[in-house]
Amino acid sequence: MKLKLLLLLISVAAAGLFIVVTRVSAQETYPTDDDVLAVAKKLYCPVCPNTPLDVCETQACQDWRAQIKDQLAAGWSEQQIIDYFVEQYGERVLAEPQRSGFTSLVWVLPIIAALLGGVIVWQVLKSWKSLQASPIPASTTLQDISPETLARIEKELKEME
Repeated sequence: MKLKLLLLLISVAAAGLFIVVTRVSAQETYPTDDDVLAVAKKLYCPVCPNTPLDVCETQACQDWRAQIKDQLAAGWSEQQIIDYFVEQYGERVLAEPQRSGFTSLVWVLPIIAALLGGVIVWQVLKSWKSLQASPIPASTTLQDISPETLARIEKELKEME
């Protein structure tokens, strides 16, 4: 009786181990939906403008996601898959432009604009500070005006009447 119970426990443990090993090995070779979506987030739909591949529901995007799943199952790396789609459809499929050549301006121009804006703000604040620091001249009185200027003003006022 004890021997039968021991054999039964050993066979159940072996079957359980076999199931665990089979599932782990199957998961290693077949990509999950999360693996596919991680690659799809880096690509845009070929049909819908400005729609990431991971959220688009068109048939073309479903086909692309299936193709990505097949490529991952075949052992392709994420970068190899992205390079494949860029080679097939051009750089417009990339969610994030490459950081080389002319497209590097996309990454550099915001930094230049922020720095330029900072310099302009600094100059404006500096000029405001200098305006506040300078003394405001006292109002001019009639005693400060020369008699010749007063005579000329009176003459022009009379001519206007």
